[in-house]
Amino acid sequence: MARKHPKHGRFDDSLPEADDDAPAPVVPCWLCGRPTGSTIVWHHPVPKSRGGRDVVPMHGICQQTLTVNFTNSELQRFGMDVEGLLANPAVRKFVDWVANKDPDFTATIAKKQR
Repeated sequence: MARKHPKHGRFDDSLPEADDDAPAPVVPCWLCGRPTGSTIVWHHPVPKSRGGRDVVPMHGICQQTLTVNFTNSELQRFGMDVEGLLANPAVRKFVDWVANKDPDFTATIAKKQR
């Protein structure tokens, strides 16, 4: 059976050098449009339980806002339509509030009273 790694030396010695000086590409949040910070949450706009496969980058706080304000059935109906989600007054108020915050900003999201 062949070896996966060389017997002597480290495995990554044979890998090409990565350019450490290159900045990481800035990815905008799908909901609020702000640049994502050090933590990116990959969110399913259509929940996986409803057949969703696509993922979009989001802030954790933005994802929490969606899960508090919408059920999986509602998220399935909206699909990839961000404008439809932003038409909700609670989500629009949140996006306007978070617009000037730091990309790594986190806070507790109040649960919706149902």
